[in-house]
Parts: sequence; structure tokens; C-alpha cells
Amino acid sequence: MKALIAGAGRLGTQIAQVLAAAGNDVTVVDADADRINALQGQLAVRLVLGDACEPACLAQAGAHTADLVIAATGEDEDNLVISLLAKRQCAAPRVVARVNDSENAWLFDQRWGVDIAVPAATPLISLIEEATGATDTVALLRLSKAGVDIIETVITTHSRAVGKPLSDIPLPDGTVVATVIREGRPTVPGPAVRLQPGDELLLVSHSATEQEIHSAFQ
Repeated sequence: MKALIAGAGRLGTQIAQVLAAAGNDVTVVDADADRINALQGQLAVRLVLGDACEPACLAQAGAHTADLVIAATGEDEDNLVISLLAKRQCAAPRVVARVNDSENAWLFDQRWGVDIAVPAATPLISLIEEATGATDTVALLRLSKAGVDIIETVITTHSRAVGKPLSDIPLPDGTVVATVIREGRPTVPGPAVRLQPGDELLLVSHSATEQEIHSAFQ
């Protein structure tokens, strides 16, 4: 599958990482040169510097041949424009748009080229499953055949785990922390890593429930 992601922020980067790891052809476009430069060598994706609200930029990024376009910027106005251009001018078969402000949710429909509108608070796993329309695309995240799940949890300022090293967090049996995503970048989690607000953890487990993971960190 060819996927085009507009927006190289935390969400766009995470989606790109997962889709690329699952073997998809992924392109990420963003107008912020610092963001694009920061991702060089970090992700196995094509990076395009430019404003995805411009038709020429979308065309350069490959929207005409993409199977999936995801508008994941932090601005609802931009996501609507990107969606409309992707659907109307580039004939993208599937367009997903992030809704940052719930008050704008009513705008995100097929009139603006949006096939699937995703609230900003939607968990990463659910968002990718919605975007791709098939859970097998995200086998990296949900390995049901092997009896293994990857469970996501986000550390907030109110989480009991804030400031604690991973070694102090009691995890359910058969559960390990696979990665800590901090400021959009995945890191290998050592036992001395101290958790900070905004950290997103992906945990691999063959037995723990989401509630058990939530209780351990929140």
C-alpha cells in the first residue's frame, strides 16, 4: 500500500513509523524544515518538504498514486484543505483526516473529501486500523495469531509513573515495554529511563489487559 501522510508532528511520525514497519510505501510531507530534517535517517520513509495545502506539493508527494492519504497536521483548516485536494484533484481512494477541535467535527465529511474523520484523542492503534481498513496491515501492533498484543498508554502530568524509572513500574507477568516515544521519536527503553509527561509507551504482552496496563502507569 502507498500511503501519504501530511504532517510530520508526533502523530504523523508515529503513523509513518508503524505503516513503514508493516511493509508499506510511505511518504511524509511537512512545511517545517526542522521537522523534516529531524526525521532524516530515523524512518524508512520518503520525506518531502512543502505545504500539503498546495496542489503542486501534493502532486510532488505522490497523492495521485497513493492508496491512502492521511491529513494529520495540527490545524483543522489545513486538514480539510488537504483532504479536499486529495479527493477532488488527486482522486485518492481513501482519505483520513485528524480532527483537532471537536467543535469542527461536523465539517469533516465527504463534502470536504474526508472518508474517515479521526478525533485527536483516538489511540494510535485504532487510528491506523481505521485508516487502513484492515487489521492485518498493523500486524506489528496487534499480533493476535501469536496471542500477543501491543498495548498503548500515554503518560500525563497526573500519571503515577511520572518521574519514575521504568525499573520501578510493576508490570503484569509476560509484559515488556517495547518502546518509549518521546517528542515523536521512539527510543529503546532501558530500566533507568525516567518517564515524562507526554511519553507514549508501547508494551508487548501475551496476557495483560489494557486495564492492567493503565493501572500500572496511571
